[in-house]
Amino acid sequence: MKKSPATYVAQGALIAALYVILTEISAVFGLSGGAVQLRLSEALTILPLYLPSAIPGLFIGCIVSNLLTGCALWDIVFGSLATLVAAIITSRLKRVKYLASIPPIIANTLVIPPIIAYVYGTEMALWLIYITVFLGELVSCGVLGTALIGVIEKRRK
Repeated sequence: MKKSPATYVAQGALIAALYVILTEISAVFGLSGGAVQLRLSEALTILPLYLPSAIPGLFIGCIVSNLLTGCALWDIVFGSLATLVAAIITSRLKRVKYLASIPPIIANTLVIPPIIAYVYGTEMALWLIYITVFLGELVSCGVLGTALIGVIEKRRK
């Protein structure tokens, strides 16, 4: 059964809202930005496997989250585009679901560290920022996102 455009928009909006809420929870603990970050919202980056509406939902959620947490323009633009590209790639991994966390881990690990180093001007060495961003993405996307896949797959059966 084909879903209506209204369902698509509603699902995307719900995912965007969840992304924002989870980012704000991370922000309460000081983990939503900076060289050491662990956005709980990044676990949602596996959702394009199941819902095409997750692609714009994650993109819009990332933009809104970055605006609300006071990110710089470069971070808002390129961080959100990294999320969009990763979501599109993730949506194509339906046959290998447990690899779904790889695109957002790679995209964010490549895009975010230079922004942190050069836009925000941190004292931390760039190579160390690459490591900390990678580890944060590994936990949020790799561990939490993969756990979310397990929950979804279990419920589908």
